[in-house]
Amino acid sequence: MLVQPSYTDQQLIDLLKRKDQRAYIYLYDNYAAALFGMIKRIVGESEESTDLLQETFVKIWRNIDQFDASKGRLFTWLVQVARNTAIDFKRSSQSKRNNQTNSIELMITDEDEKWVTYISTDHLGLNKVMERLREDYRIIIDMAYFQGYTQDEISKVLDIPLGTVKTRARAALIQLKQILG
Repeated sequence: MLVQPSYTDQQLIDLLKRKDQRAYIYLYDNYAAALFGMIKRIVGESEESTDLLQETFVKIWRNIDQFDASKGRLFTWLVQVARNTAIDFKRSSQSKRNNQTNSIELMITDEDEKWVTYISTDHLGLNKVMERLREDYRIIIDMAYFQGYTQDEISKVLDIPLGTVKTRARAALIQLKQILG
């Protein structure tokens, strides 16, 4: 049995920027489940989610030099890359075509579900943190970050002004920072 190394965020970032293959293996082993969970919540389809996870890691490989530690933690950046990849897919015409052709299949059977291992992101403690947010903030964060809605879409779904959505989202992020700080 091989002992997997442990890296600090900075060590991992330095190795990733040097395109160290062991660092990418470590990154995948330690973050793939959480990123897959994020993608799965947005996209829903197991086959597409798996493809999008692979695409996410390719984007990370190609764009790691864009990561700026002064703007946040590595995990936050990884989640954002995964989230953006899933949202881009969901909005694409390919996704719309797939939904039209796959919707009947999905209604009839969900055989793929028994083969997919779901890793809850709650092992990160997200549910407990989210419970500490004000209800109106929690709804905005859940819709934006876990369901893939844009602020404009949230405004329309909740029937509240766009400015209110933006204000609540900012206030929620400030409150989350205080909770996690």
